[in-house]
Amino acid sequence: MPQNKRILVTGGSGFLGSHLCERLLEAGHDVLCVDNYFTGRKENIRHLLDHHRFEVLRHDVTFPLYVEVDEIYNLACPASPIHYQHDPVQTTKTSVHGAINMLGLAKRIKAKIMQASTSEVYGDPSIHPQVESYWGNVNPIGPRACYDEGKRCAETLFFDYHRQHRLRIKVARIFNTYGPRMAINDGRVVSNFIVQALKNEDITVYGEGNQTRSFCYVDDLVEGFIRLMDTPDEFTGPMNLGNPGEFTILQLAQTVIRMTGSRSGIVHRPLPQDDPLQRQPDITLAKSVIGWEPTVKLDEGLVKTIAFFRAELDL
Repeated sequence: MPQNKRILVTGGSGFLGSHLCERLLEAGHDVLCVDNYFTGRKENIRHLLDHHRFEVLRHDVTFPLYVEVDEIYNLACPASPIHYQHDPVQTTKTSVHGAINMLGLAKRIKAKIMQASTSEVYGDPSIHPQVESYWGNVNPIGPRACYDEGKRCAETLFFDYHRQHRLRIKVARIFNTYGPRMAINDGRVVSNFIVQALKNEDITVYGEGNQTRSFCYVDDLVEGFIRLMDTPDEFTGPMNLGNPGEFTILQLAQTVIRMTGSRSGIVHRPLPQDDPLQRQPDITLAKSVIGWEPTVKLDEGLVKTIAFFRAELDL
């Protein structure tokens, strides 16, 4: 990989973005981190601020941006239901207007650009595991649609810019990712369970807990991002990036209780509307094209994530 590219990371102070910025700096690149701090945190990048190849710009991607870079990773968007449902109109704007603005920037400066899409484009899937050719089963008017359909529209824009303007694009579909720097209050299942367990509070499981998820550790995902960006220009994706190991939500709750030594019990609440019952990536494409598959087992990743939350909660 050529050294010293100029790389823009939107959403760069978020959970995924901060880890990506770190890895790109380690690889010798100049990194411009752009964030409006709606869900991103300055604490996530504080250790990078003195790095001579790292810059930070407070900016909202729903407005145009004029910078000179070689590559763009477009990660800007609230990604947990609590945050993206807080202001659903703004969530859709971030996905759609943000994609238009970043694609416009890439077109002007002839940069390569990657879209951080999501497994939510598959909705509540009728096939299992999910392959990239599956078109999805999404409720376009439900409470999650601002995120699901916003990301689907962003993918549409990326491929239209590719076809119409010959833009060099990459599209990654991210499955549940966890690790240090997740927000305590983001409402995601891993952070929820760990925080509740560390506080010895009842762990909240929606439904019977039989719904499944596949959990990918953040370091594995970032490795997938970088490998995808470095593929030949003719390869666009979309590409699933996630861990195909499948666990029920109840299994995760029990694992977290065991690993934290918690006294927490498990309480059941009604299942939220449009909550997918199954989620598991088929990563055949990632294995064959970029030689990628996750290497961090769930227990191993949870050890590091639990240690992070212990420190955050000062326990």
